[in-house]
Amino acid sequence: MKTPLLIEQHFHGAYGVDFNKAGADEIAALAPKLREIGIGGFFPTLVTDSVENIKRQIEAIKKASTMCKGILGIHLEGVFINPAKKGIHNPEHFLPLTVENYRKIEDDFIKIVTLAPELDEGLIDYLKSKGVKVQAGHCTGWGSVDGATHTFNAMSSVSHRGESSALSALIDDNAYAEIIADGVHVSDDALRLFFKSKPLDRVILISDALPITYSDLTETVFADSKIFYDGCKAISADGTIAGSTKLLPEIIKILAQKDMFSPCFVENTYRYHNIEPAGEIEWDSGFNIRKISS
Repeated sequence: MKTPLLIEQHFHGAYGVDFNKAGADEIAALAPKLREIGIGGFFPTLVTDSVENIKRQIEAIKKASTMCKGILGIHLEGVFINPAKKGIHNPEHFLPLTVENYRKIEDDFIKIVTLAPELDEGLIDYLKSKGVKVQAGHCTGWGSVDGATHTFNAMSSVSHRGESSALSALIDDNAYAEIIADGVHVSDDALRLFFKSKPLDRVILISDALPITYSDLTETVFADSKIFYDGCKAISADGTIAGSTKLLPEIIKILAQKDMFSPCFVENTYRYHNIEPAGEIEWDSGFNIRKISS
């Protein structure tokens, strides 16, 4: 089986590189490592931080993009989210969802923004007018969004009464929906519900990988929280599950072993962002990468 090279659109780092802290050289050096395992493009994802630090890292990522291939833009996750669904994000840095606040960090290299639609004060329309993908995440509502950020995680759950973010993500056939299918963040039954509910051409596989992924680290500080890795999952001191410790090639293999993988899941991210594949992967029958070509 062949697919295009993989795209990580929600990815905080790996091999010890943290997009909220790393310099341009470190970020650029990560790109060839990712390509070696089949990841041809990625959107460095910035977790909630101070305005000053976010602006600094935007510049570092932009500089890195001139030094290597594969950096497709920035995914801004946090700052404009709901404290009730904060996950491990630090609420001290949250800002109201206004255009004025966004302009404090605005940059054309920001291509995706995760926010809480129920708190919107005009920001969604502004982002859409600029061509930025707007995703509902760390939220309790829905709205005129392009997609859902890590469906089920850090959002109001499916209920048979009333509305919820997860329910809206499942039934909105026009919206794309991210899913972390690493075997930790979402149960197999929830995955089956997700794949039965969403049109398959609206599924976006993500890793939400942490910098601790594929490194020798067993603990780190991420989003101002101490994160501990036990060899299976990464959690904060209070037991909150953080991002994943697997990247997309491994996640695809996990899904394939459960007979839940479709090649269109790889193609969908290209369609979502209207970009052309820059290479392909040949997979063997066990969903190991046999060959990567340009």
